[in-house]
Order: sequence, then structure tokens, then C-alpha cells
Amino acid sequence: MIDASPGFVLKPLRGARPKRGMILAAGVGKRMRPITTTTPKPLVEVGGRALIDHALDRLEAAGVEQAVVNVHYLADLVRVHAERRNQPRVVISDESEQLLNTGGGIAKALPSLGDDPFYLLNSDSFWIEGVTRNLDLLAESWRDDAMDALLLVSPTVHAIGYAGAGDFLLDPAGRLVRRPERRVAPFAYAGAAILHPRFFADAPAGPFSLNRLFDQAIESGRLFGVRLEGIWLHVGTPGAIRGAERALADSAA
Repeated sequence: MIDASPGFVLKPLRGARPKRGMILAAGVGKRMRPITTTTPKPLVEVGGRALIDHALDRLEAAGVEQAVVNVHYLADLVRVHAERRNQPRVVISDESEQLLNTGGGIAKALPSLGDDPFYLLNSDSFWIEGVTRNLDLLAESWRDDAMDALLLVSPTVHAIGYAGAGDFLLDPAGRLVRRPERRVAPFAYAGAAILHPRFFADAPAGPFSLNRLFDQAIESGRLFGVRLEGIWLHVGTPGAIRGAERALADSAA
């Protein structure tokens, strides 16, 4: 949860839980080869379920009614799998002709996401829940007057399958700042967020990284973070599959 510093009051919007979400599922999955030579990364199984189903399960548990899934690599396989889902209802955003990167893919899908804040999930990571479901933590912490984006961030020391130097520092008011160059940061972006459509008001046309907008929001003081409860599972390589499955088995024991 966000802790507000003295003199900085964040007023929650009760009952404003997102009813729509998006799952980024268009990547080629180069680091997951050779598995992704024939299987798109969102359909790689971890613990007996496709990665995209882990994401859809969490959206369903959070009460999301409609989920946009973007597709590019082996698009038809992802489309057929995702459209079997009844809850949430799946809408496909087709990037078969041009991969739009993370930011461009969301910008293309905005007409299907509506005018209200929405959940965003990566398809290559998920988490073992803690005491409170993490999408609920995001919704409870969202403050429409102060935020354009609220990211779920994981302590790097508690992450499975992540070997990076971290992405962000978290200040006492919950605002995020970038990791200083050549330094280690305590938090990594855990691949889940709430974004407001206004976040994309000045977005460029065509492909671009979501990081571009994160940096703009940092400059305006409107990028915030919530610390993940539980264990983050980053599944970017074949070896990470085994680590994630061991963590799932341990949590069920």
C-alpha cells in the first residue's frame, strides 16, 4: 500500500475498480528459445497452465469483465487460445502486420479499453499471492487526482527468475524514481499496473516503449508504485520455468 508523507493527502476513489484490462502478448520471445520456435511465449506452460491463463485468472479474480490481448508472433495460436475464455471476455488487438512495442500496442488498443483506468499485465510473469490479492492492492491504492500510472513493484530479493539490477526507487509518498546509473535499485517492475487513458495523451504514433511514458510521468510526479505481496515469478527463459514451478510447488505444500 502507498504511505503518504506529511502534507501529501491521497484520497481513494471507493468502488472505482477497473472493469477492463489488457495483457501484452505480442512479443516474439527470443530469450525463451528454442521453446518459442513453435510455441508463442504466452502459451508456454508453467505449473500446467499457459502463462496467458495465469494472467487472465488474476484479471477474473479482480472482477475484470473484458480483457484486450494483443497478438503478433504466431498470432493465430494465441488468438484461438485466448478467445476460448468466457471470463473475462477477450478482445483481440491484432498487430500481425507491425509489432508496436509495449507502449504502441496499448495505444492501439485504447478504443477497446474505454475512458476509465484499466489494468495492464505482462504475459511473461505472474505471482504467488500474499495475504491480499495484488490487483486488489493496486485498485485500493489508486488515486485518480494524483496518478496517471500505478505500478506493482517487487523487491528484487524476493523475486524468482529475475537477475536484473532493479528498476525503481520508491519514495515515502509512493512515487517512483528510476534506478541511478550504475547503481542497484530495490524494486523491479512486476509486470502489472493500473493506467489511466490520459497517460497516453501525448504518445507518439507507431511503435514505442512504455518506458518513455513512465519517464514522462516521473518528471510530472504522477508515477506511483505499490509493493507486491507474495512472490513474483518472472518467466523469461526456459530455466525460469523450472524455478517458477518449484516455487509454485513449495507454496502448495
